[in-house]
Amino acid sequence: MGKATINAAVYDTHGNPAEVLRVQTQPWPICGPDEVTVAMRAAPINPADLNQIEGKYPIRSPLPATPGFEGAGVVVETGPEARHVSTGAHVILPHNLGTWREACAVKATELVVVPSEIDLVQAAMLKINPLTAWRLLHGYVELKRENWVIQNAANSAAGRAVIQIARELGIKTVNVVRREELVEELRVLGGDVVLIDGEALRDNVKESTGGAPIHLGLNAVGGDSALRLMNCLAPGGTLVTYGAMSLQPLKVPNGLLIFKDLRFRGIWINKWYDNATMAERTEAFQQLFDMVKRGLLKTKVDRAYPLTEAKAAVTHAAQGKRSGKIIFEFNSPGDA
Repeated sequence: MGKATINAAVYDTHGNPAEVLRVQTQPWPICGPDEVTVAMRAAPINPADLNQIEGKYPIRSPLPATPGFEGAGVVVETGPEARHVSTGAHVILPHNLGTWREACAVKATELVVVPSEIDLVQAAMLKINPLTAWRLLHGYVELKRENWVIQNAANSAAGRAVIQIARELGIKTVNVVRREELVEELRVLGGDVVLIDGEALRDNVKESTGGAPIHLGLNAVGGDSALRLMNCLAPGGTLVTYGAMSLQPLKVPNGLLIFKDLRFRGIWINKWYDNATMAERTEAFQQLFDMVKRGLLKTKVDRAYPLTEAKAAVTHAAQGKRSGKIIFEFNSPGDA
Protein backbone atom coordinates (compact mmCIF):
# COMPACT_ATOMS: atom_id res chain seq x y z
CA MET A 1 0.00 0.00 0.00
CA GLY A 2 2.77 2.42 0.94
CA LYS A 3 5.43 3.79 -1.30
CA ALA A 4 8.76 1.99 -1.56
CA THR A 5 10.76 4.29 0.74
CA ILE A 6 10.42 6.93 3.41
CA ASN A 7 12.53 9.80 4.68
CA ALA A 8 13.70 9.70 8.30
CA ALA A 9 15.82 12.07 10.38
CA VAL A 10 18.85 10.27 11.79
CA TYR A 11 21.87 11.10 13.95
CA ASP A 12 24.93 8.85 14.17
CA THR A 13 26.64 10.72 16.97
CA HIS A 14 25.63 13.09 19.77
CA GLY A 15 26.24 16.81 19.28
CA ASN A 16 24.74 20.03 18.01
CA PRO A 17 21.44 18.93 16.39
CA ALA A 18 21.90 21.21 13.36
CA GLU A 19 25.29 19.60 12.72
CA VAL A 20 24.68 15.92 13.47
CA LEU A 21 21.15 15.50 12.11
CA ARG A 22 20.66 14.21 8.58
CA VAL A 23 17.74 12.93 6.51
CA GLN A 24 18.07 9.37 5.28
CA THR A 25 16.05 7.27 2.84
CA GLN A 26 14.79 4.04 4.40
CA PRO A 27 12.59 1.16 3.23
CA TRP A 28 8.85 1.48 3.74
CA PRO A 29 8.13 -0.03 7.21
CA ILE A 30 6.36 -3.39 7.09
CA CYS A 31 4.18 -4.10 10.11
CA GLY A 32 4.37 -7.37 12.00
CA PRO A 33 1.34 -9.49 12.98
CA ASP A 34 0.44 -7.38 16.05
CA GLU A 35 1.61 -4.08 14.55
CA VAL A 36 0.22 -1.37 12.32
CA THR A 37 1.95 1.02 9.92
CA VAL A 38 1.31 4.68 10.64
CA ALA A 39 1.78 7.44 8.06
CA MET A 40 2.98 10.43 10.09
CA ARG A 41 1.15 13.73 9.84
CA ALA A 42 2.94 15.93 12.39
CA ALA A 43 5.69 15.80 15.00
CA PRO A 44 6.83 18.70 17.19
CA ILE A 45 10.38 19.61 18.19
CA ASN A 46 10.54 19.67 21.98
CA PRO A 47 13.52 20.67 24.17
CA ALA A 48 13.82 17.02 25.21
CA ASP A 49 14.29 16.02 21.56
CA LEU A 50 17.20 18.45 21.18
CA ASN A 51 18.65 17.31 24.51
CA GLN A 52 18.54 13.69 23.41
CA ILE A 53 20.37 14.47 20.16
CA GLU A 54 22.96 16.40 22.21
CA GLY A 55 23.42 13.40 24.50
CA LYS A 56 22.11 15.32 27.53
CA TYR A 57 18.90 13.33 28.09
CA PRO A 58 18.57 10.55 30.70
CA ILE A 59 17.70 8.02 27.99
CA ARG A 60 20.01 7.47 25.04
CA SER A 61 18.80 5.51 22.05
CA PRO A 62 21.23 3.11 20.35
CA LEU A 63 22.97 4.90 17.48
CA PRO A 64 22.18 5.56 14.72
CA ALA A 65 18.86 6.89 16.06
CA THR A 66 15.79 8.76 14.88
CA PRO A 67 14.65 11.48 17.31
CA GLY A 68 11.13 12.55 18.20
CA PHE A 69 9.23 11.84 21.43
CA GLU A 70 5.87 13.03 20.07
CA GLY A 71 3.82 12.71 16.94
CA ALA A 72 0.52 11.73 15.38
CA GLY A 73 -0.56 10.09 12.16
CA VAL A 74 -3.00 7.83 10.35
CA VAL A 75 -3.04 4.02 10.36
CA VAL A 76 -2.56 2.84 6.75
CA GLU A 77 -1.81 -0.88 7.19
CA THR A 78 -2.66 -3.40 9.91
CA GLY A 79 -1.19 -6.76 10.82
CA PRO A 80 -3.57 -9.75 11.12
CA GLU A 81 -3.41 -9.75 14.95
CA ALA A 82 -3.66 -5.94 15.42
CA ARG A 83 -7.20 -5.69 16.76
CA HIS A 84 -6.97 -2.47 18.76
CA VAL A 85 -7.00 -0.04 15.85
CA SER A 86 -8.25 -0.14 12.27
CA THR A 87 -7.08 1.38 9.01
CA GLY A 88 -7.84 5.10 8.86
CA ALA A 89 -7.65 5.61 12.63
CA HIS A 90 -5.97 8.80 13.87
CA VAL A 91 -3.37 7.92 16.48
CA ILE A 92 -0.77 9.37 18.86
CA LEU A 93 2.57 7.56 18.74
CA PRO A 94 4.54 6.18 21.74
CA HIS A 95 7.45 8.26 23.03
CA ASN A 96 10.13 5.59 22.58
CA LEU A 97 9.75 5.24 18.83
CA GLY A 98 11.41 8.19 17.08
CA THR A 99 8.66 10.13 15.31
CA TRP A 100 10.74 12.23 12.92
CA ARG A 101 10.07 9.88 10.01
CA GLU A 102 7.40 9.70 7.33
CA ALA A 103 6.00 6.36 8.48
CA CYS A 104 6.63 3.74 11.13
CA ALA A 105 5.55 0.26 12.19
CA VAL A 106 4.40 0.10 15.81
CA LYS A 107 2.55 -2.28 18.13
CA ALA A 108 -1.16 -1.51 17.97
CA THR A 109 -1.46 -1.66 21.78
CA GLU A 110 1.03 1.23 22.17
CA LEU A 111 -1.10 3.72 20.23
CA VAL A 112 -3.62 6.21 21.57
CA VAL A 113 -6.59 6.57 19.24
CA VAL A 114 -7.63 10.20 18.71
CA PRO A 115 -11.17 11.37 17.89
CA SER A 116 -11.24 12.03 14.16
CA GLU A 117 -12.51 15.61 14.58
CA ILE A 118 -9.30 16.65 16.39
CA ASP A 119 -6.66 18.23 14.16
CA LEU A 120 -3.71 15.85 13.94
CA VAL A 121 -1.24 18.74 14.32
CA GLN A 122 -2.79 19.44 17.74
CA ALA A 123 -2.97 15.73 18.56
CA ALA A 124 0.76 15.44 17.83
CA MET A 125 1.51 17.89 20.65
CA LEU A 126 -0.78 16.53 23.39
CA LYS A 127 1.33 13.80 24.95
CA ILE A 128 4.09 15.85 26.58
CA ASN A 129 3.12 19.44 27.41
CA PRO A 130 -0.67 19.30 27.88
CA LEU A 131 -0.36 15.92 29.62
CA THR A 132 2.35 17.36 31.90
CA ALA A 133 0.09 20.32 32.67
CA TRP A 134 -2.79 17.96 33.45
CA ARG A 135 -0.66 15.94 35.85
CA LEU A 136 0.79 19.06 37.50
CA LEU A 137 -2.74 20.16 38.37
CA HIS A 138 -3.96 16.72 39.48
CA GLY A 139 -1.03 14.80 40.94
CA TYR A 140 0.43 16.85 43.79
CA VAL A 141 -1.94 19.18 45.65
CA GLU A 142 -5.70 18.72 45.97
CA LEU A 143 -6.93 21.87 44.30
CA LYS A 144 -10.43 23.25 44.53
CA ARG A 145 -12.14 25.93 42.45
CA GLU A 146 -10.79 29.41 43.19
CA ASN A 147 -7.52 28.00 44.61
CA TRP A 148 -4.34 29.65 43.32
CA VAL A 149 -1.35 28.13 41.53
CA ILE A 150 1.87 29.98 40.59
CA GLN A 151 4.16 29.07 37.70
CA ASN A 152 7.27 30.40 35.99
CA ALA A 153 7.95 29.92 32.26
CA ALA A 154 4.24 30.63 31.79
CA ASN A 155 4.84 31.29 28.09
CA SER A 156 6.19 27.78 27.47
CA ALA A 157 3.97 25.18 25.81
CA ALA A 158 3.41 23.47 29.17
CA GLY A 159 2.81 26.81 30.88
CA ARG A 160 0.18 27.80 28.33
CA ALA A 161 -1.49 24.41 28.78
CA VAL A 162 -1.55 24.96 32.56
CA ILE A 163 -3.34 28.29 32.00
CA GLN A 164 -5.95 26.75 29.71
CA ILE A 165 -6.61 23.62 31.81
CA ALA A 166 -6.68 25.57 35.09
CA ARG A 167 -9.19 27.99 33.63
CA GLU A 168 -11.49 25.11 32.70
CA LEU A 169 -11.12 23.65 36.22
CA GLY A 170 -11.85 27.00 37.89
CA ILE A 171 -8.31 27.20 39.35
CA LYS A 172 -6.67 30.62 39.38
CA THR A 173 -3.15 31.09 38.01
CA VAL A 174 -0.31 33.48 38.75
CA ASN A 175 1.86 33.41 35.64
CA VAL A 176 5.45 34.62 35.78
CA VAL A 177 7.22 35.65 32.56
CA ARG A 178 10.36 37.57 31.61
CA ARG A 179 9.05 39.67 28.71
CA GLU A 180 6.56 42.51 28.97
CA GLU A 181 5.04 41.79 25.55
CA LEU A 182 3.75 38.42 26.84
CA VAL A 183 1.64 39.87 29.64
CA GLU A 184 -1.47 40.79 27.67
CA GLU A 185 -1.26 37.70 25.46
CA LEU A 186 -1.32 35.35 28.47
CA ARG A 187 -4.13 37.33 30.08
CA VAL A 188 -6.19 36.86 26.93
CA LEU A 189 -5.36 33.14 27.03
CA GLY A 190 -6.93 32.97 30.49
CA GLY A 191 -4.15 33.77 32.95
CA ASP A 192 -5.70 35.47 36.02
CA VAL A 193 -2.50 37.29 36.98
CA VAL A 194 0.56 37.74 34.74
CA LEU A 195 3.68 39.28 36.28
CA ILE A 196 7.24 40.02 35.20
CA ASP A 197 9.81 38.00 37.15
CA GLY A 198 12.11 39.95 39.45
CA GLU A 199 13.07 40.76 43.02
CA ALA A 200 9.67 42.31 43.78
CA LEU A 201 7.76 39.18 42.74
CA ARG A 202 6.57 38.16 46.21
CA ASP A 203 5.11 41.60 46.94
CA ASN A 204 3.53 41.82 43.49
CA VAL A 205 1.96 38.38 43.89
CA LYS A 206 0.58 39.25 47.31
CA GLU A 207 -0.94 42.45 45.97
CA SER A 208 -2.37 40.79 42.85
CA THR A 209 -4.00 37.87 44.71
CA GLY A 210 -5.17 39.78 47.77
CA GLY A 211 -2.77 37.72 49.87
CA ALA A 212 -4.48 34.43 49.00
CA PRO A 213 -2.51 31.33 50.04
CA ILE A 214 -0.78 29.54 47.17
CA HIS A 215 -0.12 25.87 47.86
CA LEU A 216 1.27 24.77 44.47
CA GLY A 217 4.19 26.18 42.49
CA LEU A 218 5.24 24.87 39.07
CA ASN A 219 8.89 25.34 38.18
CA ALA A 220 10.43 24.92 34.74
CA VAL A 221 13.38 27.28 35.22
CA GLY A 222 15.32 26.54 38.42
CA GLY A 223 17.87 28.87 40.04
CA ASP A 224 16.73 32.25 41.34
CA SER A 225 13.39 32.06 39.54
CA ALA A 226 12.48 28.89 41.44
CA LEU A 227 13.56 30.48 44.72
CA ARG A 228 11.22 33.40 44.07
CA LEU A 229 8.37 30.93 43.52
CA MET A 230 9.21 29.22 46.83
CA ASN A 231 8.96 32.55 48.62
CA CYS A 232 5.45 33.00 47.21
CA LEU A 233 4.18 29.64 48.51
CA ALA A 234 2.11 29.21 51.66
CA PRO A 235 3.51 27.13 54.55
CA GLY A 236 3.35 23.44 53.64
CA GLY A 237 3.20 24.31 49.94
CA THR A 238 4.60 22.12 47.19
CA LEU A 239 6.99 23.09 44.40
CA VAL A 240 6.93 20.71 41.43
CA THR A 241 9.86 20.95 39.03
CA TYR A 242 9.41 19.76 35.45
CA GLY A 243 12.13 21.72 33.61
CA ALA A 244 15.40 23.54 34.13
CA MET A 245 15.57 26.27 31.49
CA SER A 246 18.16 28.31 33.41
CA LEU A 247 20.37 25.21 33.79
CA GLN A 248 20.74 26.31 37.43
CA PRO A 249 19.99 23.98 40.37
CA LEU A 250 17.34 24.59 42.99
CA LYS A 251 18.65 26.66 45.90
CA VAL A 252 16.57 25.90 48.97
CA PRO A 253 17.32 28.04 52.05
CA ASN A 254 17.12 26.05 55.28
CA GLY A 255 14.46 28.41 56.58
CA LEU A 256 12.04 27.48 53.83
CA LEU A 257 12.26 23.88 55.00
CA ILE A 258 12.34 24.54 58.74
CA PHE A 259 9.80 27.36 59.06
CA LYS A 260 7.63 26.86 55.94
CA ASP A 261 7.96 23.07 55.62
CA LEU A 262 7.84 23.25 51.83
CA ARG A 263 7.64 20.05 49.81
CA PHE A 264 9.68 19.48 46.65
CA ARG A 265 8.59 17.11 43.90
CA GLY A 266 9.44 16.48 40.28
CA ILE A 267 7.72 15.07 37.23
CA TRP A 268 9.05 13.37 34.12
CA ILE A 269 5.95 12.79 32.02
CA ASN A 270 7.38 9.90 30.00
CA LYS A 271 8.10 8.01 33.23
CA TRP A 272 4.63 8.78 34.59
CA TYR A 273 3.12 7.52 31.32
CA ASP A 274 5.12 4.29 31.42
CA ASN A 275 4.03 3.62 35.02
CA ALA A 276 0.38 4.71 34.63
CA THR A 277 -2.45 2.24 34.22
CA MET A 278 -4.41 2.25 30.97
CA ALA A 279 -7.34 3.70 32.93
CA GLU A 280 -5.20 6.60 34.21
CA ARG A 281 -3.88 7.35 30.72
CA THR A 282 -7.34 7.12 29.20
CA GLU A 283 -8.89 9.44 31.77
CA ALA A 284 -6.25 12.12 31.18
CA PHE A 285 -6.48 11.88 27.38
CA GLN A 286 -10.28 11.94 27.40
CA GLN A 287 -10.23 15.18 29.39
CA LEU A 288 -7.65 16.70 27.03
CA PHE A 289 -9.52 15.52 23.92
CA ASP A 290 -12.72 17.05 25.29
CA MET A 291 -11.02 20.40 25.86
CA VAL A 292 -9.47 20.38 22.37
CA LYS A 293 -12.82 19.57 20.75
CA ARG A 294 -14.45 22.46 22.62
CA GLY A 295 -11.72 24.87 21.57
CA LEU A 296 -10.46 25.30 25.14
CA LEU A 297 -6.99 23.80 24.66
CA LYS A 298 -4.72 24.66 21.76
CA THR A 299 -0.95 24.55 21.33
CA LYS A 300 0.43 27.48 19.38
CA VAL A 301 2.60 26.72 16.32
CA ASP A 302 5.27 29.17 15.23
CA ARG A 303 6.25 27.40 12.01
CA ALA A 304 5.96 24.06 10.25
CA TYR A 305 8.84 22.54 8.27
CA PRO A 306 9.06 19.56 5.94
CA LEU A 307 11.35 16.82 7.21
CA THR A 308 13.79 17.55 4.39
CA GLU A 309 14.54 20.87 6.16
CA ALA A 310 15.38 19.17 9.47
CA LYS A 311 18.56 21.18 10.06
CA ALA A 312 16.76 24.50 9.63
CA ALA A 313 13.91 23.29 11.83
CA VAL A 314 16.07 22.27 14.79
CA THR A 315 18.06 25.52 14.48
CA HIS A 316 14.79 27.48 14.68
CA ALA A 317 13.52 25.36 17.58
CA ALA A 318 16.67 26.06 19.60
CA GLN A 319 16.13 29.83 19.43
CA GLY A 320 14.45 31.78 22.22
CA LYS A 321 11.59 34.25 21.76
CA ARG A 322 9.58 31.99 19.49
CA SER A 323 5.83 32.51 19.34
CA GLY A 324 5.01 28.79 19.49
CA LYS A 325 6.17 25.29 18.66
CA ILE A 326 8.30 24.34 15.68
CA ILE A 327 6.86 21.23 14.07
CA PHE A 328 7.43 18.86 11.20
CA GLU A 329 4.46 18.35 8.91
CA PHE A 330 4.46 15.33 6.64
CA ASN A 331 2.93 14.58 3.29
CA SER A 332 0.82 11.46 3.12
CA PRO A 333 3.09 8.67 1.86
CA GLY A 334 0.90 5.87 3.11
CA ASP A 335 -2.43 6.86 1.64
CA ALA A 336 -1.44 9.09 -1.27
